[in-house]
Amino acid sequence: MSPEILMAAVGLLAVVAYAVLAGADFGGGIWDMFASGPRRDQQRDVIAQAMGPVWEANHVWLIFIIVILFSAFPPAFRVLSIALFVPFHLVLLGIILRGAAFVFRAYSPESSRSLSGINLPRRWGTIFGIASVITPVLLGMTLSAISAGELRVQNGVIQADNTPWLSPLALAMGGLALALCAYLAAVYLTLESAGELREDFRRRALIAGTVVVALSVLTLPLLYFRAAHLWSGLVSLKAAPLILVGVAAALLSGWTLLTRHYRTARIATIVQVTCLLAGWGVAQYPYLIYPDVTLTSAAAPDSTLWFILGALPFGMAVLLPSLWFLFKVFKGSQAQEANERST
Repeated sequence: MSPEILMAAVGLLAVVAYAVLAGADFGGGIWDMFASGPRRDQQRDVIAQAMGPVWEANHVWLIFIIVILFSAFPPAFRVLSIALFVPFHLVLLGIILRGAAFVFRAYSPESSRSLSGINLPRRWGTIFGIASVITPVLLGMTLSAISAGELRVQNGVIQADNTPWLSPLALAMGGLALALCAYLAAVYLTLESAGELREDFRRRALIAGTVVVALSVLTLPLLYFRAAHLWSGLVSLKAAPLILVGVAAALLSGWTLLTRHYRTARIATIVQVTCLLAGWGVAQYPYLIYPDVTLTSAAAPDSTLWFILGALPFGMAVLLPSLWFLFKVFKGSQAQEANERST
């Protein structure tokens, strides 16, 4: 297997890791924004307890993806950083505002008010929620721009005359990304809560899952007419098995939510998102930016790629045990039992 394919596979694994971990964090912010009912404050407390210890660490996968892109595929990094300058910087702004708002709200007393009488914790909570909604939408829109063929590059010159991340397909994929993040978070939060709060998040998971299905149905014809290459790849013999497994996992996830088997629902949801992204990666091959930038044309010299691949095991030997220990301490069975008792 060529080094550029190995590097692309590593990058795709990092995308999956970021989606199933940070995606749930974005979803937590979504449900924080739409917390409602008599247990609104308790819902927000559970979300904060679930996110607080680990949410910052999950962004390591985004940094990893960026490093892989600019070191292993520098021409693609150049094109994307120019053509998608606006959405990428809005994503960065959203992540920064989201993190700052989460921390400032956590350490602001409920009674604190500015000189103008503004409730600062509530204002920071609003910023946190809005940033959590906008950021995954923008990420989904940029994914569409990469895959739909509306971002053209000829002789190294970007030919796009419009904003490819604002097409109808991009808007649909942005909405789908938002719904998937909300679904991930709600499913995860059923294991972070108990009693009536668990029922609150179960209902939200079922609602979000229904929206995911509806947006998926809406996106299919758009894919067929606006991204024929991606559609053909998704129904090919290479990607179709992954998509079918993802669909089966989605059905299992919904059924186990209905029957209140929450651990199985979490596993099925992770499989669902993983297969969806893996299927996209297989369907997109051999392009990084369809139809003008391929893995081969954008790859760094083989010596660079092999050096990165050789260094990865040493970095992962530090990163993965550290993340495992972090999640073990704050997300292990004893920690979850303590959270359930507190709720």
